Amino acid sequence: MIAKVGMIVLFAAVVVGIGLYTRRHANSVDGFILGGRNVGPWLSAFAFGTSYFSAVIFIGYAGQFGWKYGMSATWVGLGNALVGSLLAWWVLGPRTREMTQRLKASTMPQFFGARYNSTALRVAAAAIIFVFLIPYTAGVYNGLSRLFDMAFGWPYEACIIGMAVVTCIYVVLGGYMATVVNDFVQGLIMLVGIVAVIVGVLASQGGISQAIVSLSHVELAGSDLAGPFTSFLGPDFFNLMGVVILTSLGTWGLPQMVTKFYAIKDGPAIKQGAIISTLFAVVVAGGSYFLGGFGRLFGDQVVFGPDGVTPVYDSIVPTMLSVLPDLLIGLVVVLVLSASMSTLSSLVLTSSSTLTLDLIKGHIVKDMDEKKQLVWMRALLVVFVAISAGIALIQYNSSITFIAQLMGISWGAIAGAFLGPFLFGLYWKRVSKAAVWASFIIGVGLTTGNMIAGMVGTPWIASPINAGALAMILSLVVTPLISLVTPAVPFEISPVHRSAAIDREYRAQLAATGETVDAIGPSAALEEGIGNEPGKLLHRSSSQKRE
Repeated sequence: MIAKVGMIVLFAAVVVGIGLYTRRHANSVDGFILGGRNVGPWLSAFAFGTSYFSAVIFIGYAGQFGWKYGMSATWVGLGNALVGSLLAWWVLGPRTREMTQRLKASTMPQFFGARYNSTALRVAAAAIIFVFLIPYTAGVYNGLSRLFDMAFGWPYEACIIGMAVVTCIYVVLGGYMATVVNDFVQGLIMLVGIVAVIVGVLASQGGISQAIVSLSHVELAGSDLAGPFTSFLGPDFFNLMGVVILTSLGTWGLPQMVTKFYAIKDGPAIKQGAIISTLFAVVVAGGSYFLGGFGRLFGDQVVFGPDGVTPVYDSIVPTMLSVLPDLLIGLVVVLVLSASMSTLSSLVLTSSSTLTLDLIKGHIVKDMDEKKQLVWMRALLVVFVAISAGIALIQYNSSITFIAQLMGISWGAIAGAFLGPFLFGLYWKRVSKAAVWASFIIGVGLTTGNMIAGMVGTPWIASPINAGALAMILSLVVTPLISLVTPAVPFEISPVHRSAAIDREYRAQLAATGETVDAIGPSAALEEGIGNEPGKLLHRSSSQKRE
């Protein structure tokens, strides 16, 4: 017990210390929310990965989908790595970094407002983020209750409050840089922890070969498939693909994920970050779902719901971990805390910056200088962390189902609203405001409508995960179709090769001055506005007015 508690105390001291160390980077708005757009590949990649994979993945999804699909749940982790990480970095990374710099956009709503010349779209995007991202932050605490009870016997309330306080301290102190440096440390813990847990759990079952043999003998009621939980595509491939789409494609439209591309320093860093992020996802996501696939081997120990048939999914992975030695359990607790805190910090930083810059500034508070903006963002950070903890406690201590349902659809609602307008807005000059509004309405309307239909009767789509996946696909279809038949927002995007998107911004000055890349540096060139000539990336006539 002393060793486990010591690991928790040491972990808390390190993350707060990092907040103190990085506070000098948080004295401007750009520094506080984007790290001065000068973050390297390793920090950016780990920040992306740790924001992507929270305790919800390790404790909740790994147990739930591993139980349902067996070893084929590993496909979810591989989809997260290839589509959610690698392809996202290749397709979105360079263009996002370049265009947000030129549009002077620090948040996703600012991008929509500047790209589509619409204050209304900016406010609507900020409202969507506020409504759905705040409840989602409460989801990062999921699974902590059973894990801490298993490891320490501590009350859930103490775990939530302690985690919220520590996270709040380091983010308020150091902003984005405190978040990404802590994400790097927490990511290392997650990598080591996942590997150690897989080895330990499988060893308790006689090794990987014996575990697979044992799992192959587990039958699924109503299925004639031999060894359904060790089969290549699993017992329910259709619904498995819904999970893959939601959890992999969703990152392309989530503000807390794409803002990682706003902050990375240059093109070469994006290339390196893509590889690092993908490898991280293979180990963490692939490993988590692979581990969860063996959950049915512990079926006689898992807690079941009132029907006696459906397990309490959050209990599956903690049950599997109970066979580990104390020291390894302590590592797992730190692993889950790392995953939870990294995601929470990213979510509340995104929420506070969006609310301050896109809803309060210029609308509620007309005159807001940089110092006031920092004060507002820090204050809202504290408020949002408190709200997230409060929602988690209310959900845990009551039978209110609306909160859990809202948390469950948040990912699909936000990504379903933003995915098409963001992706096509980066690459296609023909996108119209009508198409963006349609995507916003469909993403939010489909997911919330399906939730409400389920609350009063029968949902349109049985699985909220499939509803979210459908919303994302519709966003990608509706955005170009409506854009073809409605007036486009005047906007020109010059052709860009992905790998050179950022580098070309300072090529002209290097040639003119004879300086080398090392002498001037990409960030310096960006700050000096190289490449911002009309027509290079975008052009709007001065007579065009924002709606």
